[in-house]
Amino acid sequence: MLRTLRDVLIIVAGVYAVLCTVLYFMQAGLVFHPDPEIETTPEQIHLAFEDVTLTAGDGVRAHGWYIQAEQAVGTVLFCHGNAGNISHRIDTIWTLNRLGMNVLIFDYRGYGRSEGTPTEAGTYLDAEAAWKHLVEARGIAPGRIIIHGRSLGGAVAAHLAQSHTPAGLVLESTFSSIPDMGARLYPIFPVRLLSKFCYATADYAATTRCPILCIHSPDDDIVPYEQGRRVFEAAREPKRFLKLRGSHNSGYLESSDVYEPALKAFFTECLPAPASSRAK
Repeated sequence: MLRTLRDVLIIVAGVYAVLCTVLYFMQAGLVFHPDPEIETTPEQIHLAFEDVTLTAGDGVRAHGWYIQAEQAVGTVLFCHGNAGNISHRIDTIWTLNRLGMNVLIFDYRGYGRSEGTPTEAGTYLDAEAAWKHLVEARGIAPGRIIIHGRSLGGAVAAHLAQSHTPAGLVLESTFSSIPDMGARLYPIFPVRLLSKFCYATADYAATTRCPILCIHSPDDDIVPYEQGRRVFEAAREPKRFLKLRGSHNSGYLESSDVYEPALKAFFTECLPAPASSRAK
């Protein structure tokens, strides 16, 4: 009987080790879900746009769109989530445009028309290239730029805000870190030891030097609400928190009655009108 029990334990341990190995090597496929097909453009909602090519520090070229608003009060650099591509964020472009914001939205490497294969370090380089495009190529002052990240893009946005001082940072429906997410999704595995990804949004938010708006829904079916709160609690003042209704992928649409006014108020707070405009 003892021999049988030992054999069973050996088999179980072997299976567990195999599963851990599979989990370790499959991580990129669990984190990134790129779609190469651009399904639509801002023209569908009657917005003029420019195709933009961003060259990252390692030479990889990323694709993006720049959409200008009439009488813009500022510019949003938007970092999207881990699935699809920029063509699946048309509703977000529309919302930000109506709020009087220019928008630069880009695809990470391996997404849409961008070159390369997605990696954590690569997404950070792509975001840095987008920032440089706004500041250096377009001459936009950092104090007129809002960095906005949704889901995985929240980690990318917070990482970018560590190195620069934008007017503000919006972290929407984002997690505290990939290991935190992994430990929740795969509690029987030593995820924190196996994880090759960090995306430590909470740690990044703790070292930024700009106002932060954190947005999350208790109904989020992908990223737990408590992780959104953890990011908020880690962030420096000045900061504010907006509670949404609805799921991870549609909360901002289902809660548009509070979402859009909160964004507008945050933009107004972070982007005061120039003195010449106030004088008029």
